[in-house]
Amino acid sequence: VILSISDYNFFMKSSGEYNPRDFDPVAVTADIVIFTIRKKELQVVLVERGEGPFLGRWALPGGFLKPDEDLDAAAERELEEETHVRIEADHLEQFGVYSSPERDPRMRVVTVAYWAICSDLPDLVGGGDAADARLFPVSEIEQGKVELAFDHCEIVRDAVKRAHSSLDPLIAAKFCPPQFTISELRNVYEAVRNRPIDKGNFQRMVRANSGLLNVSAARISEGPRGGRPASLWSLSEMDTLQSAGAVRDAESGKSAVRKRKTRKKSSRRKSR
Repeated sequence: VILSISDYNFFMKSSGEYNPRDFDPVAVTADIVIFTIRKKELQVVLVERGEGPFLGRWALPGGFLKPDEDLDAAAERELEEETHVRIEADHLEQFGVYSSPERDPRMRVVTVAYWAICSDLPDLVGGGDAADARLFPVSEIEQGKVELAFDHCEIVRDAVKRAHSSLDPLIAAKFCPPQFTISELRNVYEAVRNRPIDKGNFQRMVRANSGLLNVSAARISEGPRGGRPASLWSLSEMDTLQSAGAVRDAESGKSAVRKRKTRKKSSRRKSR
């Protein structure tokens, strides 16, 4: 027995069976934002699209979900295919879903966005449907100097906000080599938050979190101006942080030490 499409649809509905043809097709993709710091500036990995739509335009690495994989696997696979950067899915964090009906001119596409930090990126090489892969300063995207495909400018801006709100010594250390100085750690804060951080207060904040950061017996050599060699730090095995207040003090330049000194001075004046 051969049924026409109309007869088949009628049969499926009358029998109570689910018919996927009753619904408009929707595709799912994964897009990945990889941050690193170069020349004290926050940078992001972009790929040049090698096919339409948006042929030749820069975009985030990513692509379509396959029927036999989950989103984490798709993100890991697409990142490696298009950039030759391998980051295990456990180190990729979902931070947003983008579902505007007009975001992709081909069809209705919903994308799930991931972000990660990579301090030691290998050489970027375009692959798959990506013609090239490069690092771009985030500031150029935020200022509109680099126009991205689809809604990827919005995704990058949201990823920067997530990095900004998540930043703590534990996260900042992931931008650094395995052993780093306090100055290198402070450079990460300044690059991500795009403003200067008070040196003295930042150093006190880091030293107050000695449970998270271990100081090494080794020191780096003196710079050309001389001075005391800087200590090298590394991450401890702890994965929690309780220094949000100290970080805020470091940024505002109003440390708890200064506040205590002010209170002592005022109390002395009153006693006189």
